[in-house]
Amino acid sequence: PDTIDREKADRGKVIAVGEGRYDEKGLLIPIRIKEGQKVIFQWGEKIEFGGEEYYLVGESNILAILK
Repeated sequence: PDTIDREKADRGKVIAVGEGRYDEKGLLIPIRIKEGQKVIFQWGEKIEFGGEEYYLVGESNILAILK
């Protein structure tokens, strides 16, 4: 939608995912995003590794999966 701040939304390809997150009862909630998917995300922490730039993004900050 037009309400998304275009300066704060980025696109990227998922290169790795964790196993998920744990809820307050200690149960694992699996992640729905898969490696290789292209996504639009918001609010990721930028890091540099091996001369490449990466973002660490929580699943709740992924706005859309692109096809």
